[in-house]
Amino acid sequence: MTTKHKSKATPKKSQKHDKKKPSTPHFYGIHAVKAILSTRPHDALALFVQSYDNHTNREHDEIVALAKSAGVSVQTAHKDSLNELCGSTQHQGVVLSARTRPVLDEHTLDDFVSEDSVFLILDQITDPHNFGAILRTSAALGVSAVITPRHQSVGLTPTVAKVSVGGAESVAVVAVTNLARCIETLKAKGVFVFGTALDDTAKPLQRCDFSGKIAIIMGSEGEGLRRLTGELCDTLVYIPMTDSTHRPQSLNVSVATGMVLWEVMRNRHPNH
Repeated sequence: MTTKHKSKATPKKSQKHDKKKPSTPHFYGIHAVKAILSTRPHDALALFVQSYDNHTNREHDEIVALAKSAGVSVQTAHKDSLNELCGSTQHQGVVLSARTRPVLDEHTLDDFVSEDSVFLILDQITDPHNFGAILRTSAALGVSAVITPRHQSVGLTPTVAKVSVGGAESVAVVAVTNLARCIETLKAKGVFVFGTALDDTAKPLQRCDFSGKIAIIMGSEGEGLRRLTGELCDTLVYIPMTDSTHRPQSLNVSVATGMVLWEVMRNRHPNH
C-alpha cells in the first residue's frame, strides 16, 4: 500500500510543478534568430549553435558575435540536439531561447493612423506557415500594422518567426479583443476598409483606388470573411483568375495576401 500510495502522489506533485514552470520558446533559423538578436537582444536568453568538424559557418559567426555583444550565453550542440530543442529539422544550425515578442493592443492603433496608412486585418488566420508568410510580405511591402483577433488566431510562435524570415520582428502586430469594434474604430478615423471575398458585389482588384488611409481584410483559411466582418467593409474586392476549366477555385491565403498587397502598392506608387 505504501508503494502504491507513493506512485500516485509523485506524478501529481510533478504535474503541479510543471504547470508552474515557465516555458521559454526556442526560435530557430538564421534570419529569425538574427532578427531577434538585432532588434530585441534583451529578450534573448541563450544561443545554441551547431558544432562542425574542420570548417566554420560565416552566418553562424555573425550570429554568435551578435549574441556575445549582447551578453547572451552561447553554447555549441550537435544537430540532433538542436532538432529536439526546437522541434524542427529546419533550424539551419542555430536555435535561440528567447522571450516571445509581445503583441500590441488596440489602444496603440492611433500611433499607426496617418494619411497614407495601410492596415492589414487578418480574420482568424490559424496556420503558422500562412501567418509567417503574410508577415514576411507585409514587412516587404510597407504595411503599417497587421491586426489580428486576440483569440482564434495564431500568435508569434517560433514557426511563424522562421517562416517570416525576420518579418515577425519588423512589422507591428496588433491583437484586438473585438475585431468588429476595431474596424469601426478605424472607419471613424477615416480609414477606408476593403474586404476580400468571392461575392457578386465584389469589384476586381485592379479597378479599385487604394490611395489614402486604407485597411485590407483577409479571411480565414477555410471560411473566408465572417458575415459581420464582411458587412463592415466599405468595398468588397476579389482577385480575377483565368477561366480555364481546371483552375483552382481559390488561393492560399498567404498567396492571396501577397497578390493583394502588391496591387495596393502598385496602385499607390505607379511610377516605382
